[in-house]
Amino acid sequence: MIPTIECATLNVPVMLKTLLFIGTGSFMGGVLRYLASRYIQNWTSLSFPLGTLLVNILGCFLIGFFYGLFERGNLMNANTRMLLTVGFCGGFTTFSTFINESFQLIKGDNLFYLALYLMISLLGGLIMLYLGYSLIKLL
Repeated sequence: MIPTIECATLNVPVMLKTLLFIGTGSFMGGVLRYLASRYIQNWTSLSFPLGTLLVNILGCFLIGFFYGLFERGNLMNANTRMLLTVGFCGGFTTFSTFINESFQLIKGDNLFYLALYLMISLLGGLIMLYLGYSLIKLL
């Protein structure tokens, strides 16, 4: 028998099982991202990051496909959903999650939050990348 630590919404064995599903999916997605991106990039002589671009676009299709399946009914259990979306798609490309969250804001008619999310994500991300890069240059 596995001991459990129960708090209002915390069930450790269930949480560990969920984390294993997410971790497995993330591992598979990350490995596939690396292989697909490298293959595509080696296939072309462009300095343009075509491999990353195509992986991001494919990831968006996949997360849309999975969420479309989920909305059709009880086609997959919660663990499979976590494995495919948070794990696999998240490991394959976090860009797909970014786009899915943006789409959910559009579906909910939250255009102000959509604009805010897009602006902060893009500008904030670029600023933070620059700050991290600059910090290393100072050291």
